[in-house]
Amino acid sequence: MSAPGRRSSTFTRLLRHGFTDPSAAERLLGAPELAAVRNDPVLLDALGATADPDLALLGLVRLAEAQGEDERRVFLDTLVTAKPLRDRLLGVLGASEALGDHLARHPRDWHALVTYEAADLHPGVAEFERGLAEATDPVSLRVAYRRCLLSIAARDVCGTTDVAQAAAELADLATATLRAALTIARKAAPEDAAVCRLAVVAMGKCGGHELNYVSDVDVIFVAEPVEGAAQGAEEDHALRAATRLASHLMRICSETNIEGTIWPVDANLRPEGRNGPLVRTLSSHLAYYQRWAKTWEFQALLKARAVAGDLALGEAYVKAVSPLVWQAAERDNFVSDVQKMRRRVVDNIPAAQIDRELKLGPGGLRDVEFAVQLLQLVHGRSDATLHQGSTLGALKALSAGGYVGRADAVQLDEAYRFLRAMEHRIQLYRLRRTHLVPQDEADLRRLGRSLGLRTEPVRQLDRAWKRHAAVVRRLHEKIFYRPLLDAVAQLAPGEIRLSPKAAGQRLEALGYADPAAALRHLEALSSGVTRKAAIQRTLLPVLLGWFADSADPDAGLLGFRKVSDALGKTPWYLRLLRDEGAAAENLARVLSAGRLAPDLLLRAPEAVALLGDPEGLKPRGRAHLEQEVLAAVGRADGAEAAVAAARGVRRRELFRTAAGDIIGSYGTEESPAEPDPGALVDRVGNALTDLNAATLAGALRAVVRERWGDRLPTRFAVIGMGRFGGHELGYGSDADVLFVHEPWDGVGEQEAAQAANTVVAEMRRLLQLPTSDPPLLIDADLRPEGKSGPMVRTLASYAAYYRRWSLVWESQALLRAEPMAGDAELGRRFVELVDPLRYPRAGLGEDAVRDIRRLKARMESERMPRGADPTLHAKLGRGGLSDVEWTVQLLQMRHGAAEPGLRTPRTREALAAARTADLIAADDAAVLDEAWVLATRVRNAVMLVRGRAGDTFPSDGRELGAVARYLGYEAGHVGDMLDDYRRTTRRARAVAEELFYGA
Repeated sequence: MSAPGRRSSTFTRLLRHGFTDPSAAERLLGAPELAAVRNDPVLLDALGATADPDLALLGLVRLAEAQGEDERRVFLDTLVTAKPLRDRLLGVLGASEALGDHLARHPRDWHALVTYEAADLHPGVAEFERGLAEATDPVSLRVAYRRCLLSIAARDVCGTTDVAQAAAELADLATATLRAALTIARKAAPEDAAVCRLAVVAMGKCGGHELNYVSDVDVIFVAEPVEGAAQGAEEDHALRAATRLASHLMRICSETNIEGTIWPVDANLRPEGRNGPLVRTLSSHLAYYQRWAKTWEFQALLKARAVAGDLALGEAYVKAVSPLVWQAAERDNFVSDVQKMRRRVVDNIPAAQIDRELKLGPGGLRDVEFAVQLLQLVHGRSDATLHQGSTLGALKALSAGGYVGRADAVQLDEAYRFLRAMEHRIQLYRLRRTHLVPQDEADLRRLGRSLGLRTEPVRQLDRAWKRHAAVVRRLHEKIFYRPLLDAVAQLAPGEIRLSPKAAGQRLEALGYADPAAALRHLEALSSGVTRKAAIQRTLLPVLLGWFADSADPDAGLLGFRKVSDALGKTPWYLRLLRDEGAAAENLARVLSAGRLAPDLLLRAPEAVALLGDPEGLKPRGRAHLEQEVLAAVGRADGAEAAVAAARGVRRRELFRTAAGDIIGSYGTEESPAEPDPGALVDRVGNALTDLNAATLAGALRAVVRERWGDRLPTRFAVIGMGRFGGHELGYGSDADVLFVHEPWDGVGEQEAAQAANTVVAEMRRLLQLPTSDPPLLIDADLRPEGKSGPMVRTLASYAAYYRRWSLVWESQALLRAEPMAGDAELGRRFVELVDPLRYPRAGLGEDAVRDIRRLKARMESERMPRGADPTLHAKLGRGGLSDVEWTVQLLQMRHGAAEPGLRTPRTREALAAARTADLIAADDAAVLDEAWVLATRVRNAVMLVRGRAGDTFPSDGRELGAVARYLGYEAGHVGDMLDDYRRTTRRARAVAEELFYGA
């Protein structure tokens, strides 16, 4: 064969064996150091079986070059004749560039791969201690550590050990290394070693016997004086000595030299973290855990294991903290604390990395570990079989105990093993601490081949990774909740399920105040063999999680049962929740956020359909609402039925607004929380204003049609006042109004007045009739002469009164006046009438300003409820709505004639206009706006949570927690909410005192 033909044949053969650069491979195979074996087909086959044949060949040449001639001959002979060595060595060289570098620096270390040839022989701590025994300083310890690591990697890549066994061996090697490092530290400071007992307790993956190739080794140090030493000063001396030994041990393992780093030793899981002492006595540890420890610290202690130093002391530590670990689930906010920590981990992942994050991202390793640990802590109180350190061992115990379904456990075990194997291979390549899946094609190819994916390694790897991650994500959401249903549902014979006691414990840990009632609801929803029960069993695991993420899980579950009882037989309801992902989560959020929205929904459960429509939660404009209301009124038979129809539309739209507000505040997977609280407040205020205006228009039409047909004997308009006129209504607000009329030509004033008063009385009566729909309360107390004056006046009568009798507070109230229903032309003329009063051309005189200030001071002193905390009253309290609104209104009355932007009934618009006109500093305007928005949201939250209006934070702990969740605070942060409210309103009060009182 010609030379080109031979070269082409060689290239083809190399490509067939997996080489990606045949030219480079041919040059390497021609190296003189491989002359004795280059034509051996066994060698080429073995190289082709590695994860990266190119890398394996390069490593082999470097290793052969580093040998002396005699040693090289022995090495190559052994390589060709001993298959176990050949597979292990080339397997390591093809998977780890870092270990190839180590072998090139220490060419005799290939003998370590001959040591364990029996497939069933797996070294333990004792064997690794023998392997490290000759290390006398940090450098020699690093070399010996890498030599031992070489044997672990060889068994791993060849499949002699599975991923769990490899992780256990890595933990055993870490144990032996910590012992060796402590021995070196003790020899360096024998005087310190003589006065203290120092124990090293492994935490995290090392403690759980499931370590990675490259990972921080988490530890806690415990020390005591040697026996016979006195207390006090001797204890302090022993602790200082132990701290020096512990610090030296950490430096030995963590510092980098020519041989690299072993791994960082991390002691930040100790009490008080990095701010606490490095070493404590056992009693000091216990005192901290009993008084100060947070939930996550007990979760971390699940894996505590004595590994080095004084093992008796270390085991005493583990034994002492164990009861505290298994009581952690009884702590307040236990589950929410664990879930919050998991969310915080995900939130801190850079956006550019989250899709590549193998450990911390959604569907990653941490999802499995958190779910398993959560179940261990809940059920381990009464089941000692769950006291396991390793994730896979605990998962097996959870399945055996019936806490996790058998099929789910098998899937989770398989997924976790695959993801851990990916993590091992990624770290093994360069022995670097990383959990990011590489992006480079060559790296992905090596990774896929190392996992046995040889046909199309990159595509197969991506597909397998995504499949396993999806399984983990699904089961992570399901695993904590699904067995609760299995405890109450009728399952197939032989299926393992939770006992009622275990189910009750899990519900209690989730935050359910009445686990027995919750179990009854679950039984009612999921028992039976009907299609409805089957779908409910599919939905409930995820719903239970969403309910548990709220301040009142019991209310959420009860509400879901009531809605399901009402709609369960309709064909679309369960299909909507099952098939429209957003609908189920939206429903869970709405049902568990408080009383108002569920009450509205339960009065007409079919409104749940709004939750599945992407546009369903957006408020509809006034024109659209008025058109629907008037159409419903036109179809009704009689005024009472017509107003009932209008109120039905209002109830549905109230639910739409409340649901949209709740979901905008809480956020969901598909729809994150609204980042601008002011936008939420404006949306709610506008929606409720438009809705009440449309309802009033419908009631007016119904009453007029019933009594007079097409036309009332007098023009008639409804003028919005207060929050109604300002488009700032809350859920608990009345509709403040003025009624104005003007007789048609030819109609006597008495007839017109009688007709107008009849309309007002009938509208108020029909809108407040006791029905299943919430009433619309009309408040006309802002009219001239207040409650003593006539309910309705002619435009001319208003003009006469305001010209002669009007007080400054009435002009201030008219700042909010805006026509809402009835005769639009009459409403416009009313506005023209009052404009000179509310925006006086000459501004306000000092007497008027003094009157306004006195009135505000008197109102605060007289109307503040007795015993109320003035720092937490949203309306009349320090820096609350009254402070902000009166400050803005004073600016409007002083400068509105000259500044057109101030002529608005809306507080925030007027405040922005004052800032634009340089009547208020931008910083001061921002302070007032923030306080006004916050106080408004507090009032809305109280109404949503309690179902009745209120101006102060609830005293009930659960209701207060629900208000905090609505305002964006995580569970357990009610104190932060109150502190933030006081801080915000205190700043607003300071601005208001300067601007309003001139202080």
